[in-house]
Amino acid sequence: MKNYILFASVFFLFARCEKELVFEDQTFEKKTRLACKDNCPHISVRIPIAKDVPIVADSINKKVFSVLKQIVYFGEKPYTSTDYKGLVSSFIDSYEQLQKDFPKDSFGWEAKIDGEVKYVSENIINIEIKHYTYTGGAHGYQGIRSLLFDPNTGKTILQHQLFKDRNAFRAFAEKEFRNKYKIPEKGSINQTGLLFEDDTFHLPQNLFYTDKGLLLFYNPYEVASYADGTKELLLTYKEVNDYLLIK
Repeated sequence: MKNYILFASVFFLFARCEKELVFEDQTFEKKTRLACKDNCPHISVRIPIAKDVPIVADSINKKVFSVLKQIVYFGEKPYTSTDYKGLVSSFIDSYEQLQKDFPKDSFGWEAKIDGEVKYVSENIINIEIKHYTYTGGAHGYQGIRSLLFDPNTGKTILQHQLFKDRNAFRAFAEKEFRNKYKIPEKGSINQTGLLFEDDTFHLPQNLFYTDKGLLLFYNPYEVASYADGTKELLLTYKEVNDYLLIK
C-alpha cells in the first residue's frame, strides 16, 4: 500500500512537471443587426487564453477578462458579462438600444482589442493589450495596457513588487526621461508643456518587459494631451538590473 501511495505521488509530480502553461489566441466578433450603410458598428476582440495548468491559467484569464471589462463598456458601470461572447454582445446591444432611443442620430461605434503575450521568462509573463474604442465624440480612445503575471502562480505582479527601491528607480527614470525629452534638469517637470499631476514626475501606469529592456509607457492623457500622443522611455536591462527584483 505504501509503495502504491509513493508511486501515485511520484506520478502526480511527474505529470505536473510535464504540463506547461500555453496560450491560445481566441477571437470574438460581433456586428450590429440594425441596418447601416457605412462604418457599421462592430467589435473585435483577439485575446490570448492561458491553458493546460488549470489554477495558474484560471488566475491569468480572470484578470485579463476583468481588464477587458474595464475597457469595453458604455455608460457609468462595466457590463455584467461573465465571458467574452457576452461582453461583445453587450457592447453591440448598448449601441442598438441607443439607436432605438435616438433613431435620427448616427453613431459609428467601434471597438478593437488586440492582446498578445509579449514577454516570458522564468519569473514573469507580460501580456500586452492594445485597445481602441469609439462611442461618439470628436475621436475615440486608444491605449496600451501591460499585465504582469507570476508564471508559477498566475497571480498579478504589481508595479511596486518589481523594484528593490521604487523611489530610487523613479529618480533614475526621471533623469533619463528629462534627458530624452530635453527637459532641463532643474525646475518643473512640466516646463516644456507636459501634464504630470502635481508637477511631479511619476512612473507610468504601464511598464513593459521587452527583449531590449524595460519600457516605460505613458498612454494619451496620462502626462500629455491627446494631440501630443504617447510618451515612452526604453531603459536597457544593463541600466535597470540593479533596481529590479524580478527579471
